[in-house]
Amino acid sequence: MLRHLMKFVLLLGIALAAPSYADDEDALVVSAAASLTDAFKEIGKNFEAATGSKVVFNFAASGNLLQQIVKGAPADVFASADEVTMKQGLEKDLIEAASVKNFVSNKMVMIVPIDSKLAITKPQELTLPVVKRIAVGNLNVPIGRYTQESLTAEKLYEGLKPKFIYADTVRQALDYVAKSEVDVGFVYSTDAEIAKQKVKVVATLGNHSPILYPIGSVKDSRNHALAQQFIDFVTSEASLAVLTRYGFGKP
Repeated sequence: MLRHLMKFVLLLGIALAAPSYADDEDALVVSAAASLTDAFKEIGKNFEAATGSKVVFNFAASGNLLQQIVKGAPADVFASADEVTMKQGLEKDLIEAASVKNFVSNKMVMIVPIDSKLAITKPQELTLPVVKRIAVGNLNVPIGRYTQESLTAEKLYEGLKPKFIYADTVRQALDYVAKSEVDVGFVYSTDAEIAKQKVKVVATLGNHSPILYPIGSVKDSRNHALAQQFIDFVTSEASLAVLTRYGFGKP
């Protein structure tokens, strides 16, 4: 009963979760990084067709997802956009260590609105007066930490802080740029590809930790067998082909 109530509360606040699944105790609950949204939706449909099992996705910033699990929110599988957050889950004894594996990688890019007239091609040009608003992830989310690492290495981060518009997820940062609410933003290359009709990439960033995505089963899962089956499905050749089509690389 408690799990059912918690699942209802969690799914009620997640617009991307399938409403028809919210009351299904047998549905597999997958908490996944926001940048995996499009690829995982397709993989989820393939998994349902192959197994007959239902999947409920909870997409959000990796750190927020882990905090939900810490507080007892239902989840069977956790997929993070960074190794740091997964390590925290392991240290808190929330994730089955034997199930964890890196399954894809990504790149971080600097983007501007598709109709932007800014002639910038490198982070150093963000100091120019013409650049007034920069979308960055807050430091509770992986994209924010990758951005901090990269800009700090260039000795730019502290000086640019007055221009930062903080986003709670990478998709929010993408949305700020797509709607021309900021001049520049930092997102993953896969996000830029999804919105290529609205944003354009002006630089690919380096000087940060490798962007690796680990996936693992949650210890409190009520269906460990199905959770492992989903992990195996995600890391299969067929699913990796889907992820590649969305722009993800090999780990």
